[in-house]
Amino acid sequence: MTRYRVVLILFLVALTGALSTGRGLWWTFAGALFMLIVIPIAWAWLGVNWLRIARRTFVRVAQVGEVLEEEFKLTNLSRIPKLWVEVRDQSTLPGHYASRVVSLIGGRQWRGWRVKTRCEQRGRYTLGPLIVCSGDPLGIYQMQRQLDIVHTILVYPATFDFHDFPLPATFLSGGDALRRRTHYVTTNAAGVRDYVTGDSINRIHWPTSARRQRLTVKEFELDPISDVWVALDLFRGAHFGPEGSEDGAVVEQLPAPVAAEDEAQAAVWLPPHTEEYAVSIAASVAKHFLQHDRVVGLIAHGLHREVIPGERGERQLTKIMETLSVVRAHGEIPFDRVLAVESVMLARGTTLIAISSWPDTAWALAVQQIVHNGVRVVAIVIDGQSFGAAQSSDEVIAALANAGAVVRVVRCGSSIPQAIEA
Repeated sequence: MTRYRVVLILFLVALTGALSTGRGLWWTFAGALFMLIVIPIAWAWLGVNWLRIARRTFVRVAQVGEVLEEEFKLTNLSRIPKLWVEVRDQSTLPGHYASRVVSLIGGRQWRGWRVKTRCEQRGRYTLGPLIVCSGDPLGIYQMQRQLDIVHTILVYPATFDFHDFPLPATFLSGGDALRRRTHYVTTNAAGVRDYVTGDSINRIHWPTSARRQRLTVKEFELDPISDVWVALDLFRGAHFGPEGSEDGAVVEQLPAPVAAEDEAQAAVWLPPHTEEYAVSIAASVAKHFLQHDRVVGLIAHGLHREVIPGERGERQLTKIMETLSVVRAHGEIPFDRVLAVESVMLARGTTLIAISSWPDTAWALAVQQIVHNGVRVVAIVIDGQSFGAAQSSDEVIAALANAGAVVRVVRCGSSIPQAIEA
């Protein structure tokens, strides 16, 4: 626009000279400058109009470590060629660079390109809008137009596979039945009842139905090892790591590699921040037990209270992953108070997976009370000292072990599956 201002000023000077002197040279100069004002504006307007941009996002849900792929198609709807068109992408996904400068698009022609981006950070992001810019060949005037093509993508946290997750020794199949009826199909049959509309066909007990001459379905009790609750510490003062952005994600620090056993997981990198380690561990634990057909619930107090009641299946995994994708360690309630308040939901015989990097022994006392109430506890301690914290976690680790919890310690850069399964 600087060149345009210069031409406009020169035009005003020439017009003033032509009006004051009446000489033809001034009028010719003013006319030429006027054309340098009108033609670039018209050219730039044609450059950003009579265009169509199609944006195709192949997936709307991805996971840290996966590759997001997008396809763009820019079509010139007019018969007039366009010398150049710049497409600026305003997406918020980190590392996603879809902007392009497309040159010389003929009339009724189109140009396309693909963009592949590796998802590095969990969260909810927008893809778009797009800003289209164009101008005249001399660069005198440029015009832009915004296209509100906006898609939303959710990036799940990274997960790791467990082969032998540690559970308390008394937490084995064959324990005392909980004597609680459930609409799920479990290995513990409790009896039969008459069929009602909505019952699944696979629950019908055919021998009893034949004997009674009416449809009869089986009832089940909860397996004593079915209920698993994952408690994630999101207290603001419990997490450590390099300085990053306001939402807690590391911006300029190089991430620390997390070792994995297979090639697919070896490509997963986690930022050196206890929050990201804790969220990934919580997601991995939930995925592990849900894949083994367990009832899994989630407890997390960040900016808001996030409690997902225990359920089975892929739908439950989706709800937990969606929640863990967006939670941040901005909570104001310490982990010991969270455990004390939410422990009323934990029935006797269930298990609690508590994940925290807080080196205060206060939450170990809360775990001790939960164990006393008949709940088995696995405490996963993320060693904040390995992430730069001044205080060691040795004291809280010893307190948790004395409280009767199974304790595992994860350190920065270590293999999460190996540290937990050790």
